[in-house]
Amino acid sequence: MYIERDIQNEFLIYTQEFPLVLLTGMRQCGKSTMLKHLAKRSKQERAYVTLDDLEARQLAKSDPALFLQIHKPPLIIDEVQYAPELFSVLKMYADENSKALGSIWLSGSQTFSLMKLAGESLAGRVGILHMSPLSQHEIYGQGPLRPLSFTAPALKKRLSKEKPADASSLFERIFNGGMPAHISGRVKSVEHYYASFVQTYLERDVRDLDSGADVLQFMGFLRAIAAQTGQLLNLQAVATELGIARAKTHYWLSILEQSDVIFLLQPYSNNLMKRAVKTPKIYFSDPGMAAWLGRWTSAASLEAGALSGHILENYVIAQVRMTLQNLGANANLWFYRDKEKKEVDLLVEQDRVLHPIEIKKTARPHAASISAFATLGNKLSGATENKALESLGEGLLVSLYPELTALTDKCLAYPAWGL
Repeated sequence: MYIERDIQNEFLIYTQEFPLVLLTGMRQCGKSTMLKHLAKRSKQERAYVTLDDLEARQLAKSDPALFLQIHKPPLIIDEVQYAPELFSVLKMYADENSKALGSIWLSGSQTFSLMKLAGESLAGRVGILHMSPLSQHEIYGQGPLRPLSFTAPALKKRLSKEKPADASSLFERIFNGGMPAHISGRVKSVEHYYASFVQTYLERDVRDLDSGADVLQFMGFLRAIAAQTGQLLNLQAVATELGIARAKTHYWLSILEQSDVIFLLQPYSNNLMKRAVKTPKIYFSDPGMAAWLGRWTSAASLEAGALSGHILENYVIAQVRMTLQNLGANANLWFYRDKEKKEVDLLVEQDRVLHPIEIKKTARPHAASISAFATLGNKLSGATENKALESLGEGLLVSLYPELTALTDKCLAYPAWGL
């Protein structure tokens, strides 16, 4: 079963603007499936080659020019990160065929290194998009994805296209994750899917980026990082727990970022925020993986667990991130926390306006939960010199309350199932 991806329209727009289009994202999130689906739907024949094939990889590395002669465009090259030698030939191809828009589609699972390599080698010649695991809208929603908005009319329309869920059903969604192989029913067991995924990930991506990595030790590192989901990152605690050097934890964290298993949310700060923290918070691209790494065996045990609030926060922030990525929206994501521990879980910055979002595991949203909104607003508006460039806009309190309702004149309570 193929699940239509919200990013498809954005990808097709890029194919009309660049000769090369690169799709990045974590392993098994559906990149190859989507590209094959779009190629099949097109009237144009398009060849496919994967550099998971060792013979194709060896040719791409040793003689990239011959590789492109044998595998002629229009073409899909999968797992392109395995042959960086190809990029110089791709550059020449793009220069010589600048009007052959969308002729070569590339995909790969080492996001940061691929984006850096493409940016350096193919600047102006390649469109780069990022694919996440399946979003809540892709699994449960109806119709086209709507932009994230902070007004009541737009949010009502958004809710009308989403499938409602009570608290238990929502944690069932989180527990099941967003990886296509499991959601489509190809792999029915959550336990079997994530166990297989992590084994493949350790043997391929981790070993590729750190050939000397101790697999069991890295697995312990993964679980220790999962225990910090939705919290300020503390690598020293991880290093102490595992008995490894802190420098090693920094490097392994970079591997998780490069392969898009996790993402870091940076703290918001400007010249007024002298007392803001500097440490990022850590989240998993697929919250279901965080739940599996935490050894929860059911949605019910996850919902009752000590980290359930943090896992819910991860879920909501990941959904916001997916929406923005799938629509190609121009927005920055931050969180706010000062030394007095006043905190806003998420700030969505659009057009120099900061929209605050607070996330609570409660079915009774209350205005007291958003007291930090006023703290941040006062700091943004209270300067006489060096006035902040950003202002505070409308906000949301995302919770387990099942409906949209007004909390204050500038903040709405919004159900988590509607993101």
